[in-house]
Amino acid sequence: MDYVKLGRTGLEVSRICLGCMSYGESDRGAHSWTLGEDESRKFIKQSLDLGINFFDTANVYSDGSSEEIVGRALKDFARRDEIVLATKVHGRMHKGANGAGLSRKAIMSEIDHSLSRLKTDYIDLYQIHRWDYGTPIDETMEALHDLVKAGKVRYIGASSMYAWQFAKALHVAEKNNWTRFVSMQNYVNLLYREEEREMLPLCKEEGIGVIPWSPLARGRLTRDWNETTERSATDEFGKKLYATAADADKKVIETLAEIAAKRNLPRAQIALA
Repeated sequence: MDYVKLGRTGLEVSRICLGCMSYGESDRGAHSWTLGEDESRKFIKQSLDLGINFFDTANVYSDGSSEEIVGRALKDFARRDEIVLATKVHGRMHKGANGAGLSRKAIMSEIDHSLSRLKTDYIDLYQIHRWDYGTPIDETMEALHDLVKAGKVRYIGASSMYAWQFAKALHVAEKNNWTRFVSMQNYVNLLYREEEREMLPLCKEEGIGVIPWSPLARGRLTRDWNETTERSATDEFGKKLYATAADADKKVIETLAEIAAKRNLPRAQIALA
């Protein structure tokens, strides 16, 4: 396994990060394709055995049960100081006022819930899952800074927003001498490359680490164009991301298959590279 610094920090992470959205209990808002705890633990254990030290989840995944599964597994299989644990905040976790978003109240509440579910005293990388249009970015950045100073969080990151929004957040932190975002978890793969226009150049210029989500396009880059899975048939969010009859997407998938066959390598390996 190769290890790299995350952005311009001193934090060492495996080049491959295990995303944990697929782990969650069926009675906790999980999808039909989500794996329960027994199956999930096998993947987490194998990842550790292969040298992966970087694990990413979110409070909203399967209504918190992803964090619980990941927390128990890592506690059983790994030493806390040897892993890098990331989670996210923003999604709705309870009904009514203050049940979602990035207000100071929501952030201060959700960090404690995540710490409890993950069975840890601190989060290595705490990420805002989306931009909160209802909360001033100054309020969000100061709250995140306070979590770092309180020792509950080591680094902060962001996910899925416009480049101008990310630039604004970086500016606000710098202006107030608050903790700065060190990473961007954005939507990047061979079927969606819009991030190459503005976000990736911004991250390169600012020394921001990039952690692409859905790098295999929800599995589409690993199989033939007409092949389907339970997830592709039932993942409503995924259906919004990819057209079922997009000629451009089909060409990418077919070309990827040709390259993988020529090199005698799995399609997933080519797609990730």
